[in-house]
Amino acid sequence: MTRFSSLRRIGAPIASAAATAFVFTVALWVQHARSGWPFAPVSQGAASPSGSAMSSATTTVSMPDRVPVDVDAATVQALDIRLEEVRRESLTQAVRAVATIVPDESRISHVHTRVAGWVEELDVNTTGQIVTAGQPLARIFSQELLSSQTEYLSARNNTAASGITSAVIASGRMRLTVLGMSPEEIDAIEQSGEPRRLVTVVAPRSGVVVNRGITAGTSVDPSTTLLTIADLSRVWVLAEVPEANIPGIRVGTNAQLDFPASGRPPFAARVDFLYPTLTDRTRTLRVRFSAANTGGGLRPGLYGTAAFESSGQPVITVPRDAVVDTGVQQHVFVATGDRFEPRAVTLGVQLADRVEVRSGLAEGERIVAAGVFLLDSESRLRATGGAGAHVHETPATPQEKPLAPTPDSHAGHPE
Repeated sequence: MTRFSSLRRIGAPIASAAATAFVFTVALWVQHARSGWPFAPVSQGAASPSGSAMSSATTTVSMPDRVPVDVDAATVQALDIRLEEVRRESLTQAVRAVATIVPDESRISHVHTRVAGWVEELDVNTTGQIVTAGQPLARIFSQELLSSQTEYLSARNNTAASGITSAVIASGRMRLTVLGMSPEEIDAIEQSGEPRRLVTVVAPRSGVVVNRGITAGTSVDPSTTLLTIADLSRVWVLAEVPEANIPGIRVGTNAQLDFPASGRPPFAARVDFLYPTLTDRTRTLRVRFSAANTGGGLRPGLYGTAAFESSGQPVITVPRDAVVDTGVQQHVFVATGDRFEPRAVTLGVQLADRVEVRSGLAEGERIVAAGVFLLDSESRLRATGGAGAHVHETPATPQEKPLAPTPDSHAGHPE
């Protein structure tokens, strides 16, 4: 009884291994029988006497990892392979980009004083306040300016008493002008004979106070920015164009700008300027427009959209689905009779349904526009020597041409 149990323990693994081997053998036989489907393999019985040397001399290979595939008309129809002639056309790009309103940098003024002193009176107390050109902004006390006025009046009085015209008066007046006094203020102290304790700082342009850097009592000097005034009657619109769409955007390109929150309907504009660098964080190119803002609805910081439509020069294009992108290179299949040859191409502008081909194709050639996946898989298998793979050779006789697949040939493929 013990001996019989031992035999059972030994026989069970052997039976399991035999069953596994049988299943594996059947799987290999099925794979071998279906090796050429749906493409007909090239017959190996008509090999030349010179062997592999002659075969390698007649092999036609367009790419190192893929080889041409021969497919007859019936198989092309069965696999729904669609061909298209390579042509030239103008690619029209429709690009939508995020747009932002910012102040026109050429219409921004920073207000400074030319003397050191203290702010005693401030006429503009809030950011966002609207000012006009020449409007008083602040009054500053400066010991330097007060001393210069006193010296000027003294020199003027001494010159008038002696009756001799001197260049001292002209230089003194020029000094007061350099220190920030207006001609009217200088005339006023000449008439009164008394220096002014406070000097008035006025607005250099009309606009909106976008920054206030002082308060009453602040100590200032020529480097201190008292106020920043922006004229918002015209503003800039900055659009962020994605990196892939940059080639279609140029100075003068038309766009439709839309800022719903402004209460203004969409309006047309032209590109004024393309910035020379890309934004690192978003990988976009900043494009600038200039827009009138008469009603003030285009407020800086407002977000909207810019829609571009650009047409370039006629270029060679192919359907996007016709291109096989391996990550390292791109290629298409060119049809020459019943043979489909993989050919590397260099791509340009890529749209939703078509893509520009800069090199690798000529106008008038026929390419595979649909059904590329099966062709590419078969081409790669045959190039790597996989199951059912056969390197295509230039046939020497009619008997060596590939045969159309039949149901019987799938199962009766020779060893």
